[in-house]
Amino acid sequence: MRRARTVLLAAMVVLPLTGAHALAAAPPQQPVFVDGEAQPVYNPADVVREKVFIRVPIDSDRDGKDDEVRADVVRQRATTEGLKVPVVYLPSPYYAGGNNVPNHNVDVELHVPDGPRRNDRRDSPGTDPNQDPRIAAALGTSGPNPGVIRPSSYEKYLLERGYAVVYAESLGTGESTGCPTTGGRNETVGARSVVDWLNGRTTARDTANKPSVASWTTGKTAMMGVSYNGTLPNAVASTGVKGLEAIVPIAAISSWYDYYRADGAVVAPGGYQGEDADVLAEYVYSRSDREICKPVIDEIVRQQDRVTGDYSPFWDERNYLNDANKVRAATLVVHGLKDWNVKTKHAAQWYDTLKANKVPHKIWWHQSGHTDPLGLRRDEWLKTLNRWYTRYLFGQQNNVEAEPRATIQRENGTWVNEAEWPVPGSSDVSVYPWPGGASTGRLEATAPVPGSAVVEKLADDASKKADQLISLPSSGNRLSYATPAAKEAVRISGTVKAELKVAFDRPAANVTAVLVDRAPNGTTKVITRGWTDPQNRSRPDRTEPVKPGEQYSLSVEMQPMDYVLPAGNKLGLVLLSSDYDYTLRPKPGAGLAVTLNQTRLVLPALGGKQAFLAAFGR
Repeated sequence: MRRARTVLLAAMVVLPLTGAHALAAAPPQQPVFVDGEAQPVYNPADVVREKVFIRVPIDSDRDGKDDEVRADVVRQRATTEGLKVPVVYLPSPYYAGGNNVPNHNVDVELHVPDGPRRNDRRDSPGTDPNQDPRIAAALGTSGPNPGVIRPSSYEKYLLERGYAVVYAESLGTGESTGCPTTGGRNETVGARSVVDWLNGRTTARDTANKPSVASWTTGKTAMMGVSYNGTLPNAVASTGVKGLEAIVPIAAISSWYDYYRADGAVVAPGGYQGEDADVLAEYVYSRSDREICKPVIDEIVRQQDRVTGDYSPFWDERNYLNDANKVRAATLVVHGLKDWNVKTKHAAQWYDTLKANKVPHKIWWHQSGHTDPLGLRRDEWLKTLNRWYTRYLFGQQNNVEAEPRATIQRENGTWVNEAEWPVPGSSDVSVYPWPGGASTGRLEATAPVPGSAVVEKLADDASKKADQLISLPSSGNRLSYATPAAKEAVRISGTVKAELKVAFDRPAANVTAVLVDRAPNGTTKVITRGWTDPQNRSRPDRTEPVKPGEQYSLSVEMQPMDYVLPAGNKLGLVLLSSDYDYTLRPKPGAGLAVTLNQTRLVLPALGGKQAFLAAFGR
């Protein structure tokens, strides 16, 4: 009887242990790939969510302690059972919202060397943080909820396919310490530290102040975001940090100088006239300590230099092109051809530099403004994104690097894939203005005006918008020139330049050049535009006095563009001085005299001069 009982007890003990051992031995669900794409095999609701504070090896708030970045981790529950996953990391200074900060007054006189220094007031209305479209674009929501990082529109899609998602607040924002500096080195180091933590190179603590180790990840990380959120990936990639395998900068900045300046001119991002680096830093300064970062922001006010507009060490620190040769992360660039906030130059120059450095690259151009492509072409965009991440985070050889490098939405809404951008086969064509600019002179592709100097003049009036000036049949405040109606469509792909010979009747003036589409019904449309300060005619980092009456050679580089002029339309060049929506706005009256014989428009046209002459030849 005792023997039988012993056997029975043994059986009762052994059977449950055997079942538990079988469960423990079952491996977690592994990612699944079909046709080179990670498949939705994970339950996006069955996740672990945790908040951590990651050490940053910098003390930007000068409190004697290393800064910390607050990050929220969302990972598949299978990672607690041994599954290791890559990460899509979404940084932002906007998660905790913004402050209502006044902008700089832009109705001011331009700087003259050795002249009186203007009073640079900040009294123009700022942007209501609850209505700021940049936050909506960056977060995919109408506004933040301080203390709570709302899930990204991408979160469910990514979790299902085996990517963990990490959100992080930029330095000086939300629960992160440190100070915001509008793209300064400390922000780059702060954002990079998340990648370092995911790869075991820095420490973190959880909300109970216990060490947190990212043992659940492979370390392979991608960064993505829109606007400022997409700029931080550019910044971190420029450090060459190991573990950052891919970035997806959407409507992102590549050099902060080009966001707030243009070749020496103080120029605003579209929709934010009067904003500058100090305003944005104060706008995102959302950490609870409202005093500690004031000295840092005061330094930004002094160093950004809204007086001369010169490039300087302040801006050089915020120029990620300087270190683009360190980028190893495969880069999928996305930008709107109608984005006048983060202008197209940011995407074009970043893309060109990565191409030259042989970094894996691809670009999407769409016909909208400052926005995420998720709302424009959802299914195809998610497929592209997933294939990019499948290749560079999971290491699946899906051949994305051999696919067309450029995806472009055309003016009629259709999409095309092309080998590269700018479109292969485009080359520069010179076009020359002929007399008649007070109304509309001709643009000729054959030769400049012959003979002695032909000079045409305009007078600045900053109160008139460019859209108004380009549509007027005649005006003394601009010079206008146009080609004949195109016999066939003409494609411009790349950067347009206006090379001018100009004299001024004052020692300071704005110079603006606009490329225009003129339809047969008389309507006009801005294709692209650009600005320069003649005091920076030699170098963007050096102000040189302008002598009234003396002629100067200036080059106005317009924002890069890909545009098809329809058959029957005219291509126009409009020259003006101040640009109401972008430049500083001095009192009216500055005079510009343009020598037509030594002025030309340079267009990167598909098919080059031969195609251009076929379209516009007489």
